[in-house]
Amino acid sequence: MSTTLEGSGAWRPQTTGRESIAVGVSAAIGRTPLVRLDRLFPESGIEVLAKLESANPGGSTKDRPALAMVRDAVASGRLRPGGTVVESSSGNLGVALARVCLEHAVRFVCVVDSRTNGTAVAAIRALGGRIEMVTDPDPETGDLLTARLRRVERLLSEIPGAVNLHQYGNPANPAAHEDGTMREIAEATGHRLDVLMAAVSTTGTLAGCSAYLRRTSMDTTTVAVDAEGSVLFGGTAAPRPLPGLGAGVVTDISRTVDPDRVVRVSGLDCVVGARLLAEREGILAGASTGGIVHALGTLVSDLAPGSRVALIVHDSGVPYLGTVYDDSWVRTTLHAGPSDVATATTALQTLARRG
Repeated sequence: MSTTLEGSGAWRPQTTGRESIAVGVSAAIGRTPLVRLDRLFPESGIEVLAKLESANPGGSTKDRPALAMVRDAVASGRLRPGGTVVESSSGNLGVALARVCLEHAVRFVCVVDSRTNGTAVAAIRALGGRIEMVTDPDPETGDLLTARLRRVERLLSEIPGAVNLHQYGNPANPAAHEDGTMREIAEATGHRLDVLMAAVSTTGTLAGCSAYLRRTSMDTTTVAVDAEGSVLFGGTAAPRPLPGLGAGVVTDISRTVDPDRVVRVSGLDCVVGARLLAEREGILAGASTGGIVHALGTLVSDLAPGSRVALIVHDSGVPYLGTVYDDSWVRTTLHAGPSDVATATTALQTLARRG
């Protein structure tokens, strides 16, 4: 498309005769950019690619499974216009489902907990969703996710005909990444990729990507980036300060995944990685992506020179401006001041320097 300047001073678009107009917002999901990051770890001797899932309409990779799960429920007859979806979410899936349910004339009730950032809660409400806030952990396990799932069960018994999409075990979740996220990465790289790194929570992204790699016999190492305190892949339960990374229960989908490597990151690691990505590459990403960046820095010495690594930018950093990017929150919640962040950043950069 080109533009011409009219006498009125207004720009008028000139089409080439092949317009590409998406019909509805959901049609714009996927086909996100894959970009090379030359400034993140410039002395690492590896090629780093970032799949910008933050460029999806809802700002996160969760747009893909949200659309896939709702379409699957509609196609099966479980969900009809006027029905209700009740789902547990740490934030991103809730935002994505609120929009998709709106598009399908379906009511949406999102069960969140006190760790969910305020921006996500406000977005869900703005898109017509109803918020059910869980403030107390499950008394038996001490886990907020478990408490959320119990609230979902209660709501399903109270709301006639309500449907739970069960993102933690729904096959449509990983299928969206097998047919979308990983296929797009593979096609963009000519099916030559040495390492794939993804953060895990439901593990839908990594499960779907791994399925594609197996199906196409790609020789790619998979790295799961998990939170300290997550019980996934043999982890030990402990409090987790950031939403959307790790899980307090072993999800059904995670039982189908066998990553080649698991790297666990702390809340401070996520802060350091996210801020470094923003400062070096101009990419404002969320906490889980920060964890991936930090994990990558620690793995550089284990990778062969010239290795091609793709990492998933799971979501935008805008909802995290009051947490990951806020010094006061970092000091209060993670007990780390600016000097601690600076020291940890320098240490990470040193680790990522080859030779």
